[in-house]
Amino acid sequence: MEEIKVMVADASHEKYVDTILETMAEAAKVRGTGIAKRTHEYLTTKMREAKAVIALCGDRFAGFSYIETWGNKHYVTTSGLIVHPDFRGLGVAKRIKDITFTLARTRWPHAKIFSLTSGSAVMKMNTNLGYLPVTFADLTDDEAFWRGCEGCVNFDVLKRTGRKYCICTAMLYDPDNHEGEHAPIELSKGVMDRIKTLK
Repeated sequence: MEEIKVMVADASHEKYVDTILETMAEAAKVRGTGIAKRTHEYLTTKMREAKAVIALCGDRFAGFSYIETWGNKHYVTTSGLIVHPDFRGLGVAKRIKDITFTLARTRWPHAKIFSLTSGSAVMKMNTNLGYLPVTFADLTDDEAFWRGCEGCVNFDVLKRTGRKYCICTAMLYDPDNHEGEHAPIELSKGVMDRIKTLK
């Protein structure tokens, strides 16, 4: 098998967006759990803004995730982590997670990073990075974030409980509790230069 490359996405990767969306939808069906639906334009924008990470094996899509800021950049999410079934079990998810986490910490060093997930593999990766389980009240109160949950099959649970509980587990990384710790990887000079132009 060719080497799987994991990188910060850019406009050249927009051709993979439909495949990413299909892979996300299929994974949600197989797991029987929800996933917030995202549009083609939404993911394209993430790529253009250096807020997405993609994994490729040659020209084949292998995995993806993106980041978003909320609450006036006081909170950041790493979301939509997906690995294509053909590339699961190869450590791709961890490599993607390490880059999205590093990207979030680099761009918004004082922001709290959070994750809502129903997947045990993501929970384990989050724990290893220093995230802790928290209540939904510890997350952003930015209504735009919570509207993103409306496309999930479990949204009725979130609504019924007054946004206190759902199927997902909330996890939070607070940089104030990790002073002096370094991110798991180092971003390339090209990525760092690109980030500077987007600030």
